Amino acid sequence: MKSEKSRSVQFRKEFGPKIEKIERRLFLKRGLTLGAMSMLSGCTLKDNDAIDRVLWAMSRWNDRIQEKLFNPNKLAKTYTEADITDPFPFNAYYEEPLAPVIDANFYSLGLSGLIKNKQSWTLSQLRELPQIQQITQHICVEGWSAIGKWGGVPFNFFLDKIGADLTAKYVGFKCSDNYSTSIDMSTALHPQTLLVLDFPGKPGETKYGFPVKIRIPTKLGFKNPKFVTEIFVSNSNPGGYWEDKGYNWYSGS
Repeated sequence: MKSEKSRSVQFRKEFGPKIEKIERRLFLKRGLTLGAMSMLSGCTLKDNDAIDRVLWAMSRWNDRIQEKLFNPNKLAKTYTEADITDPFPFNAYYEEPLAPVIDANFYSLGLSGLIKNKQSWTLSQLRELPQIQQITQHICVEGWSAIGKWGGVPFNFFLDKIGADLTAKYVGFKCSDNYSTSIDMSTALHPQTLLVLDFPGKPGETKYGFPVKIRIPTKLGFKNPKFVTEIFVSNSNPGGYWEDKGYNWYSGS
């Protein structure tokens, strides 16, 4: 098996000249994420374009390096009530008035994939599970951050409760606003990853993801899905809404 050093040398030999061209081409856009570069430049990120193939290769390379650097026992910084950002900013791929409003009485969380017990969960059933709270920082890929307070079920507890295959590679999420994303199993089992039932904002506000959000303080904001309606476990990378448009899949914060 090749070492990381030998793979790095091979990568540079194969893609080095093309990378130099890309760096000149994107000089004024440096510092942007891969997803932002693709949106600003009109780059389609399709495999039939040589430059796009290099960008995808760089993105996958970044994902592998971030995954190797991830420490499942290292906790994200926590804060006090006095540090909370008020009002907490709304952020989505649509305007705030278009955020879905879900009736809690009819809500059902679906389960699929490599899970033993695929019975759906109501909101009241989820609230019967052990609950914790956290005050952590939400870091957005757009360059801003905010500190919020979330409460809910430790996600590692929930995955164990439903008989998820904890040796599988990925956990994916589908949402009522047609959003989707996925994370690696190590991140899913991290002690601070939370199945959120209580949100920032005023009582009764639903725009932050009610009734279920996945809070992952070790990931960038777009990896924290809101309005979650289905959780699935898989050994095939499911991608996601922004990931399929070119954002780095791993996106650790």
